[in-house]
Amino acid sequence: MLLSVASLHSIASTDDEYLLGSGDVISIHVYGEDDLSLETRLGEGGEITYPYLGQIMVKGMNVAQLEMILTSGLKGDYLINPSVHVSVLEYRPFFIYGEVKHPGGYPYQTGLTIERAVALAGGLTERASESSITVNRTLNQKKTTVKVAMETMVFPDDSILIKDSFF
Repeated sequence: MLLSVASLHSIASTDDEYLLGSGDVISIHVYGEDDLSLETRLGEGGEITYPYLGQIMVKGMNVAQLEMILTSGLKGDYLINPSVHVSVLEYRPFFIYGEVKHPGGYPYQTGLTIERAVALAGGLTERASESSITVNRTLNQKKTTVKVAMETMVFPDDSILIKDSFF
């Protein structure tokens, strides 16, 4: 399925919250409880093992949802009024390939655009087309291919293809 840039912006703007996924590194801090604070990378399954609570599936949750689950799980039996803070320390990478000088995976950065992703990849090759760029992105649990422009926002797990020009 190929969408337009306008469709991409409208879809992306409905999901303002970053959803956790495999490869993200998160920090969980419980105020006053060092033994309940940890840093961990989400594995392929998207689960974490948390003290007292065991396995928790966090893939697809945002940070606020995970904080609520941990707070409610710790409240009562373990702590009276837990203060839980979750943050993303390292986002999963995006990938860029095709007509760029150094294709590959790069760490995601907030505010990243296609233009900046190209710069991270060493710039465009001489054969690159600035008007023929697509992104493979998962939207609503479905892989989607979107034709984009240089000012389009990049998200973790995106695969950006810079095609060659015909001239």
